[in-house]
Amino acid sequence: MKKSTHLTRRAFVRSAGTAVAAFTIVPRHVIAASGQIAPSDKVNLSGIGVGGMGAADLEALAPNTNVVALCDVDSDHAAKTFQKFPNAKPFRDFRKMFDAMEKQIDAVLVATPDHCHAVASMAAIKRGKHVYCEKPLAHSIHEVRELMKAAQQHKVVTQLGNQGHSYDSIRNFCEWVWDGAIGNVHTINCGCAAVNSGIDDLPKLREEHPIPPTLDWDVWLGPAQYRPYHPAYLPSRWRGWTPFGNGTVGDWTCHVVDPVFWALDLGAPARFRRKSPLTIRKLRGCLPKGEIITYEFPATAKRRR
Repeated sequence: MKKSTHLTRRAFVRSAGTAVAAFTIVPRHVIAASGQIAPSDKVNLSGIGVGGMGAADLEALAPNTNVVALCDVDSDHAAKTFQKFPNAKPFRDFRKMFDAMEKQIDAVLVATPDHCHAVASMAAIKRGKHVYCEKPLAHSIHEVRELMKAAQQHKVVTQLGNQGHSYDSIRNFCEWVWDGAIGNVHTINCGCAAVNSGIDDLPKLREEHPIPPTLDWDVWLGPAQYRPYHPAYLPSRWRGWTPFGNGTVGDWTCHVVDPVFWALDLGAPARFRRKSPLTIRKLRGCLPKGEIITYEFPATAKRRR
């Protein structure tokens, strides 16, 4: 993630309607003799899920913000992040964080597993907090639509953590398509070698494991149906299980297919087909190791179907 231009706290907390104009404001450090941004001019940021990708996001956001609160259900997994920001108040439950520090927080970083993106982001949005949420935005299309409506209703600034969208490579690709350098594009094949599947761990679920003392298992489960703790789910393997993640499709489509949607100005597909080597019954709550999904989009004046 590239560092963004400095933005004053006063400008950031304005409504989403003025967000674009806010970025044109000359930051104080440009004209101040010290060359530094005063703490009072920075956004007060909190992080929810700061042991994995959230740690990297904080690394990029911290120079231009005041990190005032950090929340992670696993104090061991997030230990390095807590140590790096000793002035930030630590929490395990984001609900308790908001109860204790709602008035001190301007914006929230959400980088939990997918199944908790919506509940954490919605809690922030309903409190009028601006949100940066890691991809995918939510665990289901319904959750995405509800978050979009809430963001508009509460007039907050939001951003999805799809950093690749800012790379020059994706812009070059779009320019090739827009300029007609590769002709009229009507079919695109995309692939990804990543594997996010819990199927190899299915037999292990019969094992019993004690919950680590550093982990709040109930809070980690969040909106998911209760099940016994097992190390097959976390800290980094939850993507392969349908109650928690969205598999490789949810993990990588936003990167691999993003330039296609941008270059061809695609909306919702007219139809799609999914081909998987295993049935839902055989997967038993797992995501498959591989699948083929075909999307068909309606034709436009510039694009054949």
